[in-house]
Amino acid sequence: MNYKEITTVEDIIRLNTITDIDTFSISSAKEKYEFVGFILTRIKYRILKKKQRGIVSSFLMKVTFYSRVQLKRLIAVWKKKGLLALDHRSGGRHHVLYTPADIALLIQTDILHETRNGLVTKEHLLREWKAGKEEYLVISQVSVSHIYNIRKHNLQYRSSGALKYTKTRAVSSDIGERKKPYPEGKPGYIRVDSVHQGDLDGVKGLYHINLVDEVTQWELIGCVPQITDEYMEPLIVRLLDTFPFVVLNFHSDNGGEYINCTVARILERLLITQSKSRSRKSTDNALVEGKNGAVIRKHMGRNFIAKSNAVCVDEFYQQHFNIYLNYHRVCLYATEYIDKRGKIRKKYDQAFVPYERFKSLPASEIYLKEGITFAELDKIAYACSDNECAETMQKAKSLLTKLIKNTDFAQK
Repeated sequence: MNYKEITTVEDIIRLNTITDIDTFSISSAKEKYEFVGFILTRIKYRILKKKQRGIVSSFLMKVTFYSRVQLKRLIAVWKKKGLLALDHRSGGRHHVLYTPADIALLIQTDILHETRNGLVTKEHLLREWKAGKEEYLVISQVSVSHIYNIRKHNLQYRSSGALKYTKTRAVSSDIGERKKPYPEGKPGYIRVDSVHQGDLDGVKGLYHINLVDEVTQWELIGCVPQITDEYMEPLIVRLLDTFPFVVLNFHSDNGGEYINCTVARILERLLITQSKSRSRKSTDNALVEGKNGAVIRKHMGRNFIAKSNAVCVDEFYQQHFNIYLNYHRVCLYATEYIDKRGKIRKKYDQAFVPYERFKSLPASEIYLKEGITFAELDKIAYACSDNECAETMQKAKSLLTKLIKNTDFAQK
């Protein structure tokens, strides 16, 4: 049957039962448009019922191999203005506004100025033209957005030596291993973090350096005016040497104050392994971060302290605060148990000062550093009661607070 003989939906239903619909021999896009327009007009598609329209659509899809979405679009066009035959006349050649010579001037400008942002680059081009260089007349009129188009898509530019913008790459350092330390009940696995004591009028305050042992919660704090090798190296060496037990592991976040060659060299000399927190594992360094708030922020506050006070704050830590924290400040320790679902839970039902927790470990003597005994540490621990040590510490802290206030007043 010739498709021009189709007049009703019944004719289409009969054709659908024929296995060979290819007899219409419709292949070109022009013929398909003519076929679809003819059928829709001949069978009066506008007044058909929904079921009949579905039959017609299925038939047209079989003959033209159009998708349902494409056919639906063509029917919408036919309803509005009819389907016109396709005209494949070739268009005229696209006018090139910026010649290779103009692109070369942009490339030269980007190389000389290290590929700055588009607005600055356009200003450089304009200034060259205003300086009397007529060759910059055309390229100086380029829009800021089109500068980025040229940098991204122009083959002449992309094959040149001009610097290009690249996506930010993740910092990769081979210092330290990304893992969570597992002390297995042994002391010497240290967590470290820095606490910044605020800014004031663009001036940085001092920094507290907090080291906490994961098993015993033995905590040592130091203070530096700024995070540089000059101050950090002697402080870290002193704090690590102050621990009464052998330090086995040094764990920090991925900040540059600890993931650097200086710290790596110190730890390598002391035979201490270095690890760092894993990506998207916010609890890897949670112990020391909790101590930052519960200890440092609670006692030192959040107000700005000038870096000129770093020496006296560090002396307070060495002479009073660190002794109070480890021999007279009670901490809670967890007991692990398995709940009814088989999950390991922690219940904080044990209370010790860190020194007593250290002594309570099985065979705790083997973890002591050479030359240190529990008899010597007992003299420090039991020289006074907890309240007496806390009172002495609070008096020293009051004097420190007055000294800081006087220093700030003198600077103003």
